[in-house]
Amino acid sequence: MSNYSAERLYQLLPAVYRERDAAQGFPLRDLVEIVAREAGAVERDVAQLYEDWFIETCQPWVVPYVGDLIGVRGTHPTRVSGRAEVAHTLGYRRRKGTAAMLEQLARDSTGWPARVVEFFELLEATQYANHVRLHSHRTPDLRQVTALEHLSGPFETAARTAEVRRIAASPGRSGRYNIPNVGLFLWCLLALPLDRVMPFAVDGTGTRFTFNSLGMDAPLFHHPETETGPAHVAEEANVPAAIRRRGFHEDPGGEYGPGLSLRVWTDAGEVPLADVVAADLADWNRPLPPGKVAIDPVLGRLVYPAPQDPAEVRVSYHHGFSDELGGGAYKREASFTRIAGERVFSVGGGGEATINDALDLWGGAGSVVIEIRDSRTYAEAIDRAVPAGARLEIRAADRQRPTLRLTSELKVTGGEGSGFEVNGLLISGSISGQAVRVLGEMQRVHLRHCTLEPGSVELIVEAAEPEVTIERSILGPLRITENAEVEIADSILDAGEPEAAAYAAPGGVEEGGALRIARSTVIGTVHTRQLTLAENSIFLGIATAERRQEGCVRFCHVPLGSRVPRRFHCQPAIPDGASAAQARRIAARSAPRFTSLRYGDPGYCQLAVTAPEGIRRGADDGSEMGVFASLQQPQREQNLRIRLEEYLRMGLEAGLFFVT
Repeated sequence: MSNYSAERLYQLLPAVYRERDAAQGFPLRDLVEIVAREAGAVERDVAQLYEDWFIETCQPWVVPYVGDLIGVRGTHPTRVSGRAEVAHTLGYRRRKGTAAMLEQLARDSTGWPARVVEFFELLEATQYANHVRLHSHRTPDLRQVTALEHLSGPFETAARTAEVRRIAASPGRSGRYNIPNVGLFLWCLLALPLDRVMPFAVDGTGTRFTFNSLGMDAPLFHHPETETGPAHVAEEANVPAAIRRRGFHEDPGGEYGPGLSLRVWTDAGEVPLADVVAADLADWNRPLPPGKVAIDPVLGRLVYPAPQDPAEVRVSYHHGFSDELGGGAYKREASFTRIAGERVFSVGGGGEATINDALDLWGGAGSVVIEIRDSRTYAEAIDRAVPAGARLEIRAADRQRPTLRLTSELKVTGGEGSGFEVNGLLISGSISGQAVRVLGEMQRVHLRHCTLEPGSVELIVEAAEPEVTIERSILGPLRITENAEVEIADSILDAGEPEAAAYAAPGGVEEGGALRIARSTVIGTVHTRQLTLAENSIFLGIATAERRQEGCVRFCHVPLGSRVPRRFHCQPAIPDGASAAQARRIAARSAPRFTSLRYGDPGYCQLAVTAPEGIRRGADDGSEMGVFASLQQPQREQNLRIRLEEYLRMGLEAGLFFVT
């Protein structure tokens, strides 16, 4: 509590002055309130100056200055705070060169979970009788299946013959097993939680489900456990890796239960651990132990011993992805739009049973927010009109990820000056070719943190002159009227293949509205009236702008044959005078390479480590091009290499290996 409250200072004045002040309408009290406010600001600043002496409590801008006092070398600024790195610097120096210290350094400087492997410990050698290393086995025990699954990975225990290739060579060409070599294995994917979602019923029997609410096979991930201390070297349970069948079979209690990676419920309550078994469910008809619930963590499949009502089944699990992007159960409250006087109706979690029930309560008068407060699957058809000057928003509550399965088109017709927003939903179609269609005089269309399942749902905007904004979303093809103004940021447009139309007018042939796009990946062709600005993005299909006298394309990958406005630092960089054959060779060498382009895979739209440097470091700030440019992964990698130069022991050489 402040020592300079206005009431306290006012009471310190002599009573005669307070009486005269009251008679004149309290001008003196108003002055004291101004003095108290400024004194309080000075008091808070003085208190913060004391807090700024300590790395644990200082303001973010103070961290580099505290680091400078103890000689911390400057590195590239990234979204990873340098607070932990500065706080642990003295500990690094005391434990310089040890495996646990290097592992902690990697986590603090990059934000990625890591495991350090001293490859010289895995070298095959004739052992000295007075110094027998029982842990170093030249030939693995073929009965130890877990050890065999770990071969060539970060948790390998078998010995190897020496390699002469340098460990610091380019990815795919580096050696591992040699006397001076230390490997840092890094996990770049996040293990993102989903709580009490409805699994997808594969058939009508009520016994077969996929954890993924869209019916896709997708691996389940560990919920990483916190390491026990700074001297501990990470184990499999401490990293966000995909769960192995064998690992789940050997220790189901380490993955299943409250606070762990997996949980399953029915209307009778949570399925107990004793009733859960691991199984390979690639064949749904595989014989299973009677009375047991079988889980395949590699495919993300689930089999009950007896038929269940799909509406009564709930699962909690973790899935892998590069960033908090698209529909997901992460913190999104800061992205909510709030308008004074708007009404809010809740769905699920004690509210209305369906989205249409909540819309019926609204009745179409004034602005409204339909907030979905759980992560259930809703199978509905929505057709509503938004009155002039009003706004309709359908959003998921913070840290929820509901699935909206369209039984027909989601159609919204807007009056003049109206708006339509969607936030946090995963929208799929019961059949392919469904659409979210916006009509009428709708002025604003805004999608944040949404997924419109690629290959299943299109966004079609046929309003008169709308302003369309898409942020941090994963979408299928966009069909936008020619008179629209469209802005896309940190998103994926996926038409399924580079030759399909990802952005065009309704019908998929004519040019769509004027487009601004930043930090995005487009799988498919783009046909726009005007490409006002494209930056830090990857176009995998031909991009065509009808008006090329205006606009700019900067720090992007644009395929040969595209017709776009003037380019600046784009790939492929074709020199003047190059022949057509030379241009094709350069374009082939500079083409982006991805971990996966299949929606649903953990590495979806993630650049591969073998991608060309012009793509991996081609953004305007030295980051990668594409949807994950804001992760600043190249800068994080470079920061770690800078730190390793300081903290590796003499004679050792380190290599980085990206597990995910």
